Amino acid sequence: MSEARLEWTGTDPATQRLLEIAAKVADTSTTILITGESGTGKDHLARWIHEAGERRDAPFLKIDCAGLPDGLVESELFGHERGAFTGAIARKPGRFELAQKGTIVLDEIAALAPGAQSKLLRVLEERKFERLGGMDTLEMDARLIALTNADLERAVRTGYFREDLYFRLNVLVLPIPPLRERKADIRLLADHFLARFASVHGRSGAKIDPAAIRALEDYSWQGNVRELRNAIEHALIFAKSNMLRREDFPAILQAASSAADSSGRLASLEELEKEAIRATLDSTHYKIARAAEILGISRKTLLEKRKKYGLV
Repeated sequence: MSEARLEWTGTDPATQRLLEIAAKVADTSTTILITGESGTGKDHLARWIHEAGERRDAPFLKIDCAGLPDGLVESELFGHERGAFTGAIARKPGRFELAQKGTIVLDEIAALAPGAQSKLLRVLEERKFERLGGMDTLEMDARLIALTNADLERAVRTGYFREDLYFRLNVLVLPIPPLRERKADIRLLADHFLARFASVHGRSGAKIDPAAIRALEDYSWQGNVRELRNAIEHALIFAKSNMLRREDFPAILQAASSAADSSGRLASLEELEKEAIRATLDSTHYKIARAAEILGISRKTLLEKRKKYGLV
């Protein structure tokens, strides 16, 4: 995919199929819905499509539908006129206006408020909109890409998402497989993140031990690519040498690997938790406050779990 300026690391067949479809639609103006679990790379794929297509030199604007109050989302999308609401002291163009000829990305579209959903449907159908408080009708010439890790069909059934908007977005769906379903990408991604972070943390020339690579490939990666990236950076920070070993990685990964090694079967969530707590307590020499901080739980919760699992 040499026409894309942005790199997408991966050679797994599932990844290649995804990129083949993305490349075919890059030069179209079709609205795209990218779905996938948190951390799979939805935002990265949206940028990849933008840079692979003819809109690459035009604006690429993103709005987080879950990160703004309901009223501000509409102002960000459509813009507003002076006096449209309290605090609107001047005219402000919205993303639909600023992104002409380019791409607008609506992140977490499932969180879009009902009023904004209705207006977005009109934009998608008519390619027209008005600023809040305005009378002039403006044309929109921008590609829209929506992202979600939510089940939109379920959101429609429960009344949280408009059915007509869902079907309008559902024309072209690009589901990104979770990392556990594209195992062939793990080694490449690990090397990619290693190269990115090595110089940052003074670890130029760092490598990953083969046993650690096997642990990475066997792990389930519930946090997907984002979790893998964080694990590589964690190992670089805590490694005692430029050879990253399994014990340098986060405790939950060590625990999963140890459980699989010892039993030859997949471990239960409870077993993984127990091993993660055990590994963290050992590495901190049973300093409860420090172990709780690393595990991301309270001191009280750690003490309760320690008692539950008999880790005394």
